[in-house]
Amino acid sequence: MSPREALASCHRAALDAVHAGRALERALAQRELGPGPFALAACGKAACAMAEAARRVLGARISRGAVTTKDGHARAVAGLAVREAGHPLPDARSEAAAREALALAGSLAPDESLLVLISGGASALWCAPAPGLALGDKRGTTELLLRSDADIQALNTVRRHLSALKGGGLAKAARGHDVWSFAVSDVRGDALCDVGSGPASADPTRFADALDALRTRGLLGEVPAAVRARLERGAQGELEETPKPGDAVFARVREAVVARLDDALAAAAAAARATGLRARVLRGALDGEVSAVAARLAGEVRRARAAGDELLVAGGEPTVVVRGAGRGGRAQELAVRLALALGPDAGATALCAGTDGSDGATGAAGGFSDATTLVRAGAIGLDLAAALARSDSHGILAALGDLYVTGPTETNVADLALVDVRPAPPRRSI
Repeated sequence: MSPREALASCHRAALDAVHAGRALERALAQRELGPGPFALAACGKAACAMAEAARRVLGARISRGAVTTKDGHARAVAGLAVREAGHPLPDARSEAAAREALALAGSLAPDESLLVLISGGASALWCAPAPGLALGDKRGTTELLLRSDADIQALNTVRRHLSALKGGGLAKAARGHDVWSFAVSDVRGDALCDVGSGPASADPTRFADALDALRTRGLLGEVPAAVRARLERGAQGELEETPKPGDAVFARVREAVVARLDDALAAAAAAARATGLRARVLRGALDGEVSAVAARLAGEVRRARAAGDELLVAGGEPTVVVRGAGRGGRAQELAVRLALALGPDAGATALCAGTDGSDGATGAAGGFSDATTLVRAGAIGLDLAAALARSDSHGILAALGDLYVTGPTETNVADLALVDVRPAPPRRSI
């Protein structure tokens, strides 16, 4: 088995461990939710898998419901309406789906409970602008933040304060009914307020925090006027805050994370060890600005080689500032930048890939890099620095034949970087 084949195998093991449907099925089997009936609201890249799992466990106790997922991820789920919507930027379908979810929560019969199933991507796929805002206001603000160095916590702090659904808005719409919320976490620390921007979760942040998130990135003067006006009015106490921890809104809300990044890291490491490789897990090693992450990971590679480790398993979510019109994503850019940080003589092979099957606005999950990356790029006249300056990591990896494609994975627990630190044999395609 080549290093690339070994890394791909470990990545597949990680995905299997955090498959959203199976994870939810296990969680539901361990809890007594009561006789129902349940109205189901599922949203995210893994929404169909989670809805199917709920159907398998709860059966006819699910009385009705709606499922919203990303384009290309939908399939029929018995008895439930399934819709696709815009991601990573919300569109009119996202607004319609969010309004439908709010209406569902607001129309619960006296004996009905709300079952909320959330996975990565839900923040864009459900987009109900707060009063006084239009979809274009939220979309424009989201686009500015996505192109900046904002991490998911900053992005979602802003989103929650521009939404009628996020930051506990869906739980509030349920008007005191029982709410069960299960999530596949794609955020650092598994804070439920950041998974899908927390539609059934208390919001620990305030309007002032949202203003600060924009101000510190120089975006306050660029966001739509209605957005700035809302946040400033909220910070001055003129608008009602999102419900906070301890609010009565959450008295009958129960939440749980059913799959997380740590589960994927453990599974990847276990798969490597099963083949005899000495693996070490680096938790949180991918968090931060992508070039700094690449430099840090390169240092870990050198330390691992000196310590006798053979495979590094890292997880997290780098931030990338979009500087040009190229295509790419966090994982693909990390793969290229890691090749630059290690240089042509490092002898390491890396796979950097998301766990959702799509990295940025591309059809690739991520990409490979190794000790031959720089040499092969030079041989075809490919200027890596220039391509990165226009944010075209996808173009680099496509030209080199180094893209890693999985298709939809039915999960999303952030990104993985798997690095075989042993000297690499001649490359073979997989």
